[in-house]
Amino acid sequence: MHAVDLIRKKRDGQRLSRSELEFLITGYVRGEIPDYQMAAWNMAVYFKGMEPEEITDLTLIMAQSGDMLDLSAIQGTKVDKHSTGGVGDTTTLIVAPLVASLGIPVAKMSGRGLGHTGGTVDKLESIPGFKVTLSPEEFVQQVNAIGLSLVGQTGQLAPADKLLYALRDVTATVESIPLIASSIMSKKIAAGADGFVLDVKVGSGAFMKSEEDAIALARTMVQIGTLAKRQTVALVTDMNQPLGRGIGNALEVKEAILTLRGEGPQRLTELCIELSVEMLLLAGVTNDRSEARKRLEQSLVEKKALRKFSELIAAQGGDPRVLEDLSLLPQARYTRDIHAPSTGYVQSVDPMVIGVSAMELGAGRENKDTIIDLAVGIELQTEVSGHVREGQVLATLYANDDRKLEQASVNALKAFQIGDARPAARPTIYRKITAKEL
Repeated sequence: MHAVDLIRKKRDGQRLSRSELEFLITGYVRGEIPDYQMAAWNMAVYFKGMEPEEITDLTLIMAQSGDMLDLSAIQGTKVDKHSTGGVGDTTTLIVAPLVASLGIPVAKMSGRGLGHTGGTVDKLESIPGFKVTLSPEEFVQQVNAIGLSLVGQTGQLAPADKLLYALRDVTATVESIPLIASSIMSKKIAAGADGFVLDVKVGSGAFMKSEEDAIALARTMVQIGTLAKRQTVALVTDMNQPLGRGIGNALEVKEAILTLRGEGPQRLTELCIELSVEMLLLAGVTNDRSEARKRLEQSLVEKKALRKFSELIAAQGGDPRVLEDLSLLPQARYTRDIHAPSTGYVQSVDPMVIGVSAMELGAGRENKDTIIDLAVGIELQTEVSGHVREGQVLATLYANDDRKLEQASVNALKAFQIGDARPAARPTIYRKITAKEL
């Protein structure tokens, strides 16, 4: 078997067998197949695509290229939740304790942020003392003890994906749906869950800009999960405005805590409940959506989810007092408000501009070696369709470098469009995709 023959085969639109894909992926991981040949194969996939079974084979081979977590020692159905990334998206910090508070084990590995989107691990590190690294044994023991663990991904989780993604990033092949889907799902499958709830973002602040592309990605990932014998469902959700009001690590932890107290923004709270409903249904706790929703809302009202978050923080070395005293989170030295230039309705808040402005303040990484500032970011004081008067505060910026604050203030203001008419409301959830539909 020769790499050039497999490149030619895919270039001509033919399906590769599992053994052929194994030859390519394992050869690349071992350094036996050079970058230039894998880059050519990636480009062939970009133009010719892959069949569902072929994508599933690729995903499983990538998942098996490193550590495969065994969660069988954890009682119950383990359901993972994954978001494709957005701005002000702190759903994991809310959904995980909310679902775990109802007795469903949540054993979740998350990543760090890159670019304008935040990473769950960075947010958790905003909590004083919180330890994001556990051994596989400690990870499983903690889930059995309190029903919940949130940690960073191990370096040996799907190493083939790490290599392939780095290559795609520099060869203009990132935007291939088969390669995006296999990248995401290989890490999810390697992390050992029995089922997945996928939050596929669409809009100006998301990786997928069109609803058509987001649906195609969601369908592909549900197909992979189903063919890999994992229960999988996807929600296609809006990212044409920031999901929450906090953008930046400590600010998003603050918003997650407020949401678990029952004081969070409506859009963020609603999406978290819907994602949690899907997790309850996949876990087999109930087959009744209204019953699932009622139980979740009750958990928020009774502060059961907040107490579960406190247990998580304490178990992983953090200071649970942060739930009562938000000032224990990292605090920025400087703040600046940006004001409405005119009176009217907020027509749009561009999440990409807000996310990039927060990154300029130090909240995000321009590359994987960037050192981020956990305290800085942006807190929105209004949202789309809200009415504002000239001079009213639109957002507050937090910084530890006053030079960065000046430029970020100018840029962040560009995210807001104000007009005379109230804009039509966008749905938070556009579509649900299930295995049955496929």
